[in-house]
Amino acid sequence: MKEQAAKKIGRLVVCLCLILAYSSSVLATNGMRVIGFGPVQRAMGGANTALPLDSAVTLSNPAALIELDRRLDIGATYFDPKVRYKATSNAAMVTRNNVFIDSDAGPCVMPAAGVTLPVNDEYTFGFGAYGACGMGVDYPSNLYHNVTYTEYRLMKFAPAVAHRFNDALSAGVALNLNYATMEFHAGSTLERPHKDGDAYGIGVTVGTMYKISEIAALGLAYESKQSFSDFKFSTPAGTDKLRLNQPQSLTCGVGIRPFESLRVAFDVSWIDWPQTAGKNRPAYTQNRSGATAWNMNWDEQFVYKFGFECDLDGKTKLRLGYNYARNPLDSNRAFENIAFPAIAEHHITGGLGIKLTDKMILNLGAMYAPKVSFKTANTNQFINSAATEMSQHSVEMGLAYIF
Repeated sequence: MKEQAAKKIGRLVVCLCLILAYSSSVLATNGMRVIGFGPVQRAMGGANTALPLDSAVTLSNPAALIELDRRLDIGATYFDPKVRYKATSNAAMVTRNNVFIDSDAGPCVMPAAGVTLPVNDEYTFGFGAYGACGMGVDYPSNLYHNVTYTEYRLMKFAPAVAHRFNDALSAGVALNLNYATMEFHAGSTLERPHKDGDAYGIGVTVGTMYKISEIAALGLAYESKQSFSDFKFSTPAGTDKLRLNQPQSLTCGVGIRPFESLRVAFDVSWIDWPQTAGKNRPAYTQNRSGATAWNMNWDEQFVYKFGFECDLDGKTKLRLGYNYARNPLDSNRAFENIAFPAIAEHHITGGLGIKLTDKMILNLGAMYAPKVSFKTANTNQFINSAATEMSQHSVEMGLAYIF
């Protein structure tokens, strides 16, 4: 009976996430990446490597699955970024000089679903399906007297297994099966629209967790480079092919339970953006339309995550979090910074876990990233000065079922 129930739950998770993935457009926060998977992780500022609270650790540190009960977690995030830019050009390449233009991209939905299936005291299986990365803008005609439209989104599916070696040490591995879509129409009026591109990617996440005591634990997780097939775009001049992979990353963290009713987590992540979005990347592997090459030239990024959870009473948990990462952009890449404005840095988060029944938990959350401005210029791109501004907020809701 349990095996049949698990199969049905698995099918439900996959179907739900596919529906949401195809109907969403995501603009993420740590570069292209979301600050956390699902309402619980996001409420904790993304800190979870050594403090597993739900099935989302399947993606972030699969070793931590060993600490969880049999459970299903589903949820969604309503994400609403506000983005605008202004630019000046002495070469008459801006229709409205030094006037702010608002992006029409609008809000979006990010899916979150995971299941944890303990086999015995030594092994636990898990599966996660989450919106993981994204970015994009939708500006009306202005820069180069053309629209500036970009959209990238990534859905990650991850079967995983965790093994407990002893009372202190566990390890885990997750296979990352990725699906991404991409579109863009930007640059001069001679640039061809690139629509309906998609690509499949693969990689792994390996992790370990060590319990120092009943109070404290350490976690370490490494995500490999996620290698993708080429995005293919049909243009009147032929097929263009673009390669955009996702970079390797390393996260270490500590989880502390000083009291039975209090839990604290702190993580530090390193993201190797130059590996996939560095100099002259992403790159065309075939360019029939003569499209202008991209050169995002992103720097590596260090992300600091802090989360706090306490029991208010026997039925309600309060979660608070903070996430900070300096943006990875190159201030000299003016056009790319307008087209892909990954400039958000500070994120303040919070949420509640409300026990509805002995087996059902309602998880609520919210995130706010205050407005930040980023100045840029590149006369070789005919942009004498520019500034991009962004603020973000989101609300999350999910259900956890312990079975």
